[in-house]
Amino acid sequence: FEEEHLDVRTITMGISLKDCSDPDIDKMCDKIYNKITTLAKNLVKTGEDIEKEYGIPIINKRISVTPVSYLAEQAETVDDCVKLARTLDKAAKTTGVNFIGGFSALVHKHYTKGDRLLIESIPEALSVTERVCSSVNVATTRAGINMDAVKQMGKIIKETASKTADKGGFGCAKLVVFANAVEDNPFMAGAFHGSGEGECVINVGVSGPGVVKCALEKIGKDADFEAVAETVKKTAFKITRMGQLVAKEASRRLNVPYGIVDLSLAPTPAIGDSVAHILEEMGLEKCGTHGTTAALALLNDAVKKGGVFASS
Repeated sequence: FEEEHLDVRTITMGISLKDCSDPDIDKMCDKIYNKITTLAKNLVKTGEDIEKEYGIPIINKRISVTPVSYLAEQAETVDDCVKLARTLDKAAKTTGVNFIGGFSALVHKHYTKGDRLLIESIPEALSVTERVCSSVNVATTRAGINMDAVKQMGKIIKETASKTADKGGFGCAKLVVFANAVEDNPFMAGAFHGSGEGECVINVGVSGPGVVKCALEKIGKDADFEAVAETVKKTAFKITRMGQLVAKEASRRLNVPYGIVDLSLAPTPAIGDSVAHILEEMGLEKCGTHGTTAALALLNDAVKKGGVFASS
């Protein structure tokens, strides 16, 4: 934990808002606020208690909700959607979570009225809220690419940057444009509670690039592919088991079903905590040189196999 920067990046509570839809926007906002603050009232405290008892750093406590574009079908104006975003932000502050995700739309094939209103509201919504995160899925391998949405999101990103210029364009850090978005991603800014999910669920995201790098350092750069792959798999297994422990404990204490453990090798601000350093430890002279794609493919394959074995 101290030397290799292993941590639980987030405990994320996914909450369905399907039953909060109402033609009266103010009533819908009240339903949304009451549901989130009721289900997640003990989320932050539970995370802090687990952190203290097990000595495992838990960096973020977050909430993801049903894509708000579903609820925006009841909206009449962009301002109605901004009101929904303000409600999410208020609920996030009341529960004490770092971020709340799900101000989202899935438009990989086409738009609905709610999708259009929500997307148009994103720059304003992200400029007037602190903890709301937004995402738009514009493509899937199966359905193809909604090029109209791609064009629109280019404008939305620029407008969001302009509206949050006084904060260094921070609105854009809370916005993700996806292809092939998954339903149960606990990581912000792209987290949302998918349509195939249950009423409420606990997902955990673990970050461990420094741990993988240190494990590879022990076997040396002369190790063959088999040794490298086995080392990564075993390390991924251990990291995932730690995340699974936290997820099951949080699930038990909150009386909410446990969903997934997502192992990420995404970098953190800590020096050496980067996937690039892992690839170089695997034998690359420098990340980006010949063989980088092959090394990354080997790394991803080994991480997936180790993680799946840990949670199967």
